[in-house]
Amino acid sequence: MLPEERLRLGLAAALLLLIHGSAVVFLLRSAVGAVRRRRGSPLAPLGSRLRRLRVVAYALAGLCVLCGLYARLVEPYWPEVTHVRVDSGKLPAGSRPLRIALISDVHSDPTARLEPRLPDIIAGETPDVILFTGDAINSPGGLGNFRTLMTRLAAIAPTFAVRGNWDVWYWSGLDLFGGTGVTELSGEAIRVPGGLPAEVWVAGVPVGSTDRADAMLRAIPAGAVSIFLYHYPDEIEHIAGLGTDLYVAGYTHGGQVALPFYGALVTLSRYGKRFESGLYRVGRTALYVNRGIGMEGGAAPRVRFMARPEVTILELQPPGS
Repeated sequence: MLPEERLRLGLAAALLLLIHGSAVVFLLRSAVGAVRRRRGSPLAPLGSRLRRLRVVAYALAGLCVLCGLYARLVEPYWPEVTHVRVDSGKLPAGSRPLRIALISDVHSDPTARLEPRLPDIIAGETPDVILFTGDAINSPGGLGNFRTLMTRLAAIAPTFAVRGNWDVWYWSGLDLFGGTGVTELSGEAIRVPGGLPAEVWVAGVPVGSTDRADAMLRAIPAGAVSIFLYHYPDEIEHIAGLGTDLYVAGYTHGGQVALPFYGALVTLSRYGKRFESGLYRVGRTALYVNRGIGMEGGAAPRVRFMARPEVTILELQPPGS
């Protein structure tokens, strides 16, 4: 975590503590006042400024509680389908767009959230290829939900996946994709089958294996559309230098908790907020950072706020279409 991210988290925590602490102090004073009135020795009334401050403290504390309930009970179950168009000179003029469905960071838990709904959402977008950029589960208890999801996705269109940091650090011994029909990329470049509008190759590596990327991407034919899968967006400068057409990533969760007009408080990327979510251009390479589907595991609270779960539909199209 970058120092500025620690600072933002600290300031946010201090503000919440101030709001709720003020509300608690006023509530305690009201309780003490009620007891004193029964005993015939009431407290001195609050001045007008303190009365206004009490109203503000109660209102802000109530708003925080409502936001917390929304972040816990509503937004994690409210997926957004984002449509993004990207021009590519590799597609012949007049051809139809290449439709790519991108998801990331499913973070399946033992109790399913969006996993049963995602295949129908993605199937309705009629993708040519489906990509998953890592972080499958929060615990082994979520493996069944994740594998069922992957099996259903692979029945829709050719599906490719890489392992994220959770998958590599904690679940390297688990079979995440075997038997699902998903192609797990561990340093390979593979041509996508099917009647596509152009020759398309997908390449990817798990977290910690970027040393394999150069040879893998250089092996892709020059006239083909090249797509690179990696969990972090942090390799964009290097991958753009190799002339890759599209780099897809996740990891940031769009902050998972974001603020209006400001966005993510924390991304955990070495670039901070520079590539927090959405579409970016670095040289001739388009980078898309998906906000992910699930929520960070471990002790992190299972909440999303102003960072809805995202299914991205990327349409690669000829320039000027």
